Amino acid sequence: MRRDASAFRASVLAGLLTALAVCAGDAVARTFPFGPRTRAVNDLGNQFVPFHAHLWDLLHGRADGGLLLNWQSGYGTAFLPDLGTYLSSPFAPLVGLFPRDEIDLAVYVITVLKTAVAAGAMAVLLRARRAPGPACGPWWGAAMLGASYGLCGWAVVEASYNPMWLDGLIGFPLLCLVGEWVRTGRRPLLGPAVVAMVWVANFYTAYMATLGAALVLLARGAGGWRVLGRAAGTVLLGIGLAAPVLVPVFLGSRHAYPGWTREFRAAGWAEVAARTLPATYGFFTPALFVGTGALLLAAALPFHRKVPVRERWAFSGLVAGVLLSSQWEPTHLVWHVFATPNGSPYRQTFVFAGVVVIAAWTAVSYGWPGRRALLGGTAVLGVVAVGAAFGGLATVWSYALFAGGLAASVGAVAVVRRQPRRAVVGAGLLAGALAVQAAATTAYADRERPARLDDYPAWGAEHAARAAAVAGGDGWPRYRTDPGRPQLTGNDPLLVGGQGSAYYSSHTPAVLTRTLAALGGGWTSNGRSVQSLDNPVTDALFGVGARWRDAAVPRTTDVLPLVTVRARTGELRYGESPFRNQELLLGSRVYDLPADGACPVGSDVFVWAPDFTGTARLGTAGGGPSVELRGGLPKRRAAMAPLGTQRTAGARVVLEGRGTVPPSGSVGCLDRARLADAVARLRATAAVAVDVTPDGVRAQLPPGARAGTAVLAAPRIAGWRCGGRPADSYLGLVAVRVRAGQTSVSCAFRPPGLRAGAAGGSLAAAVWAGWALVRLRERVRLRRRGRVASAARHQDFTGAAPSRGPRGGGAA
Repeated sequence: MRRDASAFRASVLAGLLTALAVCAGDAVARTFPFGPRTRAVNDLGNQFVPFHAHLWDLLHGRADGGLLLNWQSGYGTAFLPDLGTYLSSPFAPLVGLFPRDEIDLAVYVITVLKTAVAAGAMAVLLRARRAPGPACGPWWGAAMLGASYGLCGWAVVEASYNPMWLDGLIGFPLLCLVGEWVRTGRRPLLGPAVVAMVWVANFYTAYMATLGAALVLLARGAGGWRVLGRAAGTVLLGIGLAAPVLVPVFLGSRHAYPGWTREFRAAGWAEVAARTLPATYGFFTPALFVGTGALLLAAALPFHRKVPVRERWAFSGLVAGVLLSSQWEPTHLVWHVFATPNGSPYRQTFVFAGVVVIAAWTAVSYGWPGRRALLGGTAVLGVVAVGAAFGGLATVWSYALFAGGLAASVGAVAVVRRQPRRAVVGAGLLAGALAVQAAATTAYADRERPARLDDYPAWGAEHAARAAAVAGGDGWPRYRTDPGRPQLTGNDPLLVGGQGSAYYSSHTPAVLTRTLAALGGGWTSNGRSVQSLDNPVTDALFGVGARWRDAAVPRTTDVLPLVTVRARTGELRYGESPFRNQELLLGSRVYDLPADGACPVGSDVFVWAPDFTGTARLGTAGGGPSVELRGGLPKRRAAMAPLGTQRTAGARVVLEGRGTVPPSGSVGCLDRARLADAVARLRATAAVAVDVTPDGVRAQLPPGARAGTAVLAAPRIAGWRCGGRPADSYLGLVAVRVRAGQTSVSCAFRPPGLRAGAAGGSLAAAVWAGWALVRLRERVRLRRRGRVASAARHQDFTGAAPSRGPRGGGAA
């Protein structure tokens, strides 16, 4: 009980110190929620906050769609892969406790809470790994080192704006704890459950954490093949329990648009050394900071004679091996599931922080390092500091904080070693040095990130106004409402509402990206972030009856219902021109493509220049409103843009900027009357009623419907089935053949891998339950045997068998 109580105290102290340092750093930098500086950089503002907003809507019954199908993004996309990638953390549902317009605060609180829990989990692990003997390491030492782990540079610099990674930060010490249970034969049923929880929370960092925990187990001395077999079985059973989430995520990524591809380039060793110092930043270098106190103790381990030789060199070698493996391409690829990440290429750095802290605790648990060990550790850190000077990342503040922390750490160890009764002084020095260094590192990163990465404002008046306007114009499922352009984020439909084409995810379907690109759509992030397409033809085709423009959401009647019926034709394919592709999908000619670039008076003018960056306007130089084009293939693709109505004969499109323009067909002239006629013809045979569910669509066809192809205005992503068979594709949209006189069409969506994952999870659960039953029976048998043995001992002592006696229980 005393051991459990000390672990609890260490966990709480580590968590509190971590949360305090993170919040202090953000407050110093005047970063949200402590000031006006936004923290929503890169994917935090573009992906994670909008996805958590969608989760809020799901929890409160306000989302369009359910766990399987998201009707708000990309005209209808699978949601389970996104759920398993971004929102499966046990902390994610906490957003439901906050007001919807405080979604940024909710994500921030969850981020700080995860960081604190990671620190607490590490403290518990360290207390569970105490060395034998009277020293065993003080509980507050475990708390300080747990906080060092929670406040590592990777956590406060990189994962702070990738909050789902923080589940891996929590997972590493938990998986190492499972390794301890395997070594000692304890908690065999709880181990797989912990593994499953870690893998469900975030499979990507869970993979790295599992590799790291395996290395720690080997460094501990696994105890032979039997222990290794138990460990492998525990991990495989845990992953099997997580299969209902993991399999759909894996298959969802297989159907995603390819996105980025990069080649690994190792960072310079001077920059690597600099990142061990506080208050440094580099997007393509590993954030190795773990606090000078933890570094000093880990560096002192090889010189600490009280530590057994095998442990001394096993954990020192583990620290060096993990660091070197991050710089060698073959092992780098192993850490990152055999694919170099698009950004932040050192995502496994939290494992390095964890093994450094474990090495530091290994030194402390056998007694505080003496003078020889401290001198050796200080010399190692001195070499690192000198090496950092040859790079360009370390600043004067970095060295000042490093030197102050080193002095405080050496002083703390000396005080505790010589005067154990003054442990509170040593603890205060270590805690103060760590908190100051971590807060400074947090503040420095808060200032550097917005200057180097895209940033997005927290929810404010502009978000509220657009959300209110979109909600006021919502007519789903009779028609879609697009939150419009310019976009606030890549996932505006999730953030402010509506059912548009914009969608940004690691699982953006390839069919969605290619279909919208063929129709003139734009993208960023190499095709993973599909943008809203503001065009009357595509709005009509996809049923967008309302669109946000200039603080208003005007509605139109020239749109089709979600299900239309087309005449059967041969195989159709898109061509090079998005204008002709729109007409192909519409089934009518509505554009003129002038060879000289001058549209007829009265037509609507559109420009298509996907690889051009600059402005476009209608008229002579210096006249007419301009629109921005942001091209630059393959990273960015400029969307087809409206330039207004042609008022003057002979006026041409003027482009100013850089990039290439298609030699012909870059200007399209839309005839609104022809578009209205085409829509009317399709509406005459379209569905008269459409019922949309969280996992499908049912449409009622008009009486006397002709034979043809029913087309659902949603991308034909993998998983759609109509009439009990896989759906067909009509130019990238969901389709099914209908007979003459057929009265209804029904299509359902099931994410690929859902059944396989459920089957795998059920099998693993059955094995786990069977194992639990065997353990229970074994325990009952042992208890019975114990009672029999006890009765026998009683008989030997009294000379007679114990009598049950009368009802009172006394002897006869």
